[in-house]
Amino acid sequence: MLGLILPYKGIMPTIGKNVFIAHNAAVMGDVVLGDNCNIWFSCVVRGDVNKIRIGKNTNIQDGTIVHCSSQEGGETIIGDDVTVGHMACIHACTLEDNSFVGIGAKVLDGAYVESGGMVAACALLTSGKRVKKGEMWAGVPAKPIREIGEKEMAMMKRIPGHYVELGEDYMKGEKGA
Repeated sequence: MLGLILPYKGIMPTIGKNVFIAHNAAVMGDVVLGDNCNIWFSCVVRGDVNKIRIGKNTNIQDGTIVHCSSQEGGETIIGDDVTVGHMACIHACTLEDNSFVGIGAKVLDGAYVESGGMVAACALLTSGKRVKKGEMWAGVPAKPIREIGEKEMAMMKRIPGHYVELGEDYMKGEKGA
């Protein structure tokens, strides 16, 4: 199932293998989606003023906005095996492999979430802040609150595979399987 896929100034998104894009999600412009990535219902991934790269096995959950900035360094880079929770806003920032952004969180221009870092639900990670490996940041504005526990680490490792399976289930349904 592929949603609304649009070019911008002649640049068409590049979509990897086994990618699920919900029928009412929109992906446009200079966007690359890695294999097994999934873009869920009512998401917008808008690579019009800069580039967006989303890695393999990454899930961008329902209602999320992913955009970039026209400023130098304003691209949005999301690595492999990343979870971005429902209704998040990801703007001109970097989320390394195996990072996590909770439901309703906002990650702003120049912010950086290292591999194994977590931005809690409803947090506002302001411009230029860096979440280090093993840290959980929460609040408005977000600040480091504690180290991530074993339970959260296990969740961060489990969710991407779960969403790959969900995407496959939806795609099978489209094929009548």
